[in-house]
Amino acid sequence: PAQARVIEYWQEKAVFEQEDGTQQLACAARPVHPLGKCLASVRLLAWILVAKYADALPLYRLEGILKRHGGHISRTTMANWIIRLDDVFKPLINLLREQQLDGDYLQADETRLQVLKETGKAAQSDKWMWVIRGGPPDQPVVLYHYDPSRSEEVPLRLLDGFEGVLQTDGYAGYNRVCRENGLTRIGCWDHARRKFVEASKAAPV
Repeated sequence: PAQARVIEYWQEKAVFEQEDGTQQLACAARPVHPLGKCLASVRLLAWILVAKYADALPLYRLEGILKRHGGHISRTTMANWIIRLDDVFKPLINLLREQQLDGDYLQADETRLQVLKETGKAAQSDKWMWVIRGGPPDQPVVLYHYDPSRSEEVPLRLLDGFEGVLQTDGYAGYNRVCRENGLTRIGCWDHARRKFVEASKAAPV
C-alpha cells in the first residue's frame, strides 16, 4: 500500500586551513533536485503531476489522499511546486514542439475552458485550451496550450515555422495561418458528415 515517508539527507561539511592562513569550506555533493531546495522528492512531484493532469484529481483531493497516508502537504504548496516546474519542463516542451513542427501533417483544435480567477476576466468568460497533434507517425506529439483568446493570432504563433497539411474543423481562426504559411488545409470527416445529416433532416420526405 502507498505510504508517505520522510527521507533525511545529511550533508558533510569540512573547513580546511590554507597556506595563507585563510579557511576554505568544502561541502559534500547533494542529490540533484529539479527545484533546488524543495522538501518534495522527485517521485512525489511525479505522482502529483500524474494524479492532477492524467487522472484529473484536483489538488484538494490530493491533499486529503496524502493526509490519509501520513503526509501533511497543503494544496497551496503543491500548486507552487507545479508552477515552479514550468521552467523545468520548458526545454522538453521546446524539443517536443520542434519534433512536432518538423513533420508534414498536424491536427489542431481548441476547446472552451473555465478559469475561476484570472486578472481582467470574469469566471464565466470563455478561455481556450488549444491542442496540436503531429510529428512522426510512430511517435506522435500532443501539446496543449492555454490562451484566454481564440483569435487567429494564437494558431499563427503556435504553428510558426510549420509547412505541410493542417487538419482542423471549420473555424475561421485558422484561415490566416494557412494563408500566410502556405499550408494545405483539410477538414474533418465528422464535421463534413454533420452537414449531410442536417440537410437530410431538413429535406422533405
